[in-house]
Amino acid sequence: MNNFPFYVITGGPGVGKTTLLDELKKRGMAVVPEIARELIKEQQAMAGDALPWKNKKLYMEMMFQRSVESFEGFVEGFKGNIPIFFDRGFLDALCYAALEGIPIDKEMKTFAETNRYNGEVFILPPWKDIYQTDAQRKQDWNEAIFTYNKMIQTYRGYQYDLIEVPKATVEERADFILDHIKGN
Repeated sequence: MNNFPFYVITGGPGVGKTTLLDELKKRGMAVVPEIARELIKEQQAMAGDALPWKNKKLYMEMMFQRSVESFEGFVEGFKGNIPIFFDRGFLDALCYAALEGIPIDKEMKTFAETNRYNGEVFILPPWKDIYQTDAQRKQDWNEAIFTYNKMIQTYRGYQYDLIEVPKATVEERADFILDHIKGN
């Protein structure tokens, strides 16, 4: 187990995670971009198969592996006590596997059980007023709600405490998170 100030910001699709992380970055916080969106863009550009609407298993495996590499890279280079905010974490790949009925192999499960982000995970709830689809986000509103609920189940299953970020302006959401971590 580690004791790094690595905070995950997660939730279903289209809930404002990236906008919130951009705000945290503007405030001088270290931010790790979302692996899934980068992977989808890359696969689309090269007409690859690792896409959630093509080869779901390959997509999940690549998303998990890249999330692990990102996490391990920060563990190896970490100095000090400065918080790092991740736009999703490796558990999000395992949540996706559960959503799609893809088996999670023993190595993935073991990694998730023995490597940890901060025990408090910030989760953004579904918010219909801001929800939109795009070239990488194709889930409908009902899938977004289902994903959110599966995220709760996945993170709690790995013994994380979920802190729900209120529906508010991006500035208020950033203040909420920063005030919360300062209070701990």
